[in-house]
Amino acid sequence: MRIIVTGGTGLIGTPLCESLAGDGHEVIVLTRNPDKHRTLTAGIRMQQWDGKTAEGWGDLADGAGAIVNLAGEGIADGRWSHERKQRIHNSRTNAGTAILHAIEAAQEKPKVLIQSSAVGYYGPRKDEVIDESASPGSDFLAKICFDWEASTAPVAKLGVRRAVIRTGVVLSNKGGALPKQTLPYKLFAGGHIGSGKQWYPWIHIDDEVAAIKFLIANEQADGVYNLSAPNPLTNKEFSHKIGETLGRPSLMPVPDIAFKILFGEMSTILLDGQRVIPKRLQEAGFQFTYPSAESALKQLLK
Repeated sequence: MRIIVTGGTGLIGTPLCESLAGDGHEVIVLTRNPDKHRTLTAGIRMQQWDGKTAEGWGDLADGAGAIVNLAGEGIADGRWSHERKQRIHNSRTNAGTAILHAIEAAQEKPKVLIQSSAVGYYGPRKDEVIDESASPGSDFLAKICFDWEASTAPVAKLGVRRAVIRTGVVLSNKGGALPKQTLPYKLFAGGHIGSGKQWYPWIHIDDEVAAIKFLIANEQADGVYNLSAPNPLTNKEFSHKIGETLGRPSLMPVPDIAFKILFGEMSTILLDGQRVIPKRLQEAGFQFTYPSAESALKQLLK
């Protein structure tokens, strides 16, 4: 089938597109800079777009098997000034609106839309166990996720199946949080962040990709799904697992005040968390390859 992917050159999008192409699908990646990605896996092609309209690519949605919307400016790429917060918000809602317009114009509607979101939707929740039925939070990240999801909600009235993926911290050795987390351990300076009591909802990149493909293929999959491993840990517990895997001590915690000074409001990404479980994903029959932090870290770090 033809599958359109926004955000297809990012941490999740790159391996997802490669896997989909490997399965024989025609994969079209919408990107602002096609010329930056000349080395492509067979079956993947780049299509120019402006990140906010359906101009130049909208016709590709007609008869597409699936659209996967992963587009959005990175939330951890710098302090959150007012201008940057607006860009983070707009990059997500504009992409969603563009996809909605493309689907509205399509004579033959896509079979399914996978709409990206994040566990930040729930806001800081301390020790509460959170499944997909939990209410949204009220902080900046929660509001971003709420609007992100809402941007494509009208496709349901057009008869398009929509699965919303609220993703946790994606563990990959090719980018994201894990390489930054492991560096201090390699220098014998590893430890937990802040109190270490905040929950850390993680998922291995292979399971993230497999879950998205599972939701594309499963015609009964509709609504919200938490994409996080079934065994979340506190930051302190996860930090110890990194140390054990690397054979390094985990004895040098970083006080929360240091992150607040360095990153301001953005420090909530590190100092707050959610005890998220993937209830609906497991009920649908998805099997995690890496359900435990031990198995995930061993595969990634060794």
